[in-house]
Amino acid sequence: MIGELDRDAVRRSFDTKVIGPLMLARAFRGQINDGGSILVFSGVAAFDIEPGTLAVAITNGAADTLTRSLAVELAPIRVNAISPGVIDTGAWDALGEDGKAGLFAEKRERNPARRIGAPGDIADAAIFALTNAFMTGLTLHVDGGERLT
Repeated sequence: MIGELDRDAVRRSFDTKVIGPLMLARAFRGQINDGGSILVFSGVAAFDIEPGTLAVAITNGAADTLTRSLAVELAPIRVNAISPGVIDTGAWDALGEDGKAGLFAEKRERNPARRIGAPGDIADAAIFALTNAFMTGLTLHVDGGERLT
């Protein structure tokens, strides 16, 4: 909730998902061949807004805007983003076994794919985004349709 936001945590989030990729693009722009590719990571929170996700939502929204902006600024270097939904990784372990199981059950029931994502789903999308020579400035939503519900 907004009253519980920690300024340093919000800043770290922006540093990780927005400022870091921006500075990397700046540093390596002269070393990436025309037609090369950069991949940014966003997240479903930018589109599936829920109470308590304000900082994550705005950070992911900024990452999406960064992607489109870099695609124009760095052309013909291609820049795309992946916006993962709930993926079964260690990121959810802090919820505890019951908390993680409850979250996964709720998301599985609600999203149109009726399952939780796997790391391979994100890897497949990353390869696609990095190798498709006619795609730039796009955010791929790899979320089982989570943002639609």
